[in-house]
Amino acid sequence: MTSSRKLLILSVVALCGTLPAVADECADPQDQATMNACAGKEFDAADKALNAAYREIVGRIGDDHETKASLTAAQRAWIAFRDGECAFQAKSVEGGSIYPLIVAGCKTTLTEARTQQLKTYLDCEEGDMNCPVPSAD
Repeated sequence: MTSSRKLLILSVVALCGTLPAVADECADPQDQATMNACAGKEFDAADKALNAAYREIVGRIGDDHETKASLTAAQRAWIAFRDGECAFQAKSVEGGSIYPLIVAGCKTTLTEARTQQLKTYLDCEEGDMNCPVPSAD
C-alpha cells in the first residue's frame, strides 16, 4: 500500500472518529461557546420547520395575491415581534457570553410556537370560516 493511500485511509478514519463527538457535543455541552453553538443549531432547525410550514401555506394559497400579501405582512410583523421580544428577554445579559444562548433559546421557543400556529392553518376542516388557507384536497 502506498504512503498516500495509507494517509487517505487514516484521514477518513480520523474524520469518521470525530463525527460522533460533534453530534454528542450538544448532548452535554461543557462550555459557553458550545452551549451557544448548540442553541444556534436548535434555532436553525426550528426556523427550517417554520419555513417549511410557511411554504406549504403559500403553495396552498396559490394565485390569491391578496391573501399572500396578508400572510407576508403578518409573517414580517411576527419576525419583528420575535426579534424584539428576544432582545428584550436577553437585555439583562447583553454583552455577556450567555447572550447568544438566551436569544437563541427565546427565538427557538417563539419559532416553534409560530410553526404550530401555521400548522393549524394546514389542518383546518373544510368550511372553517376562520381559516384563510384552503384545504389540501
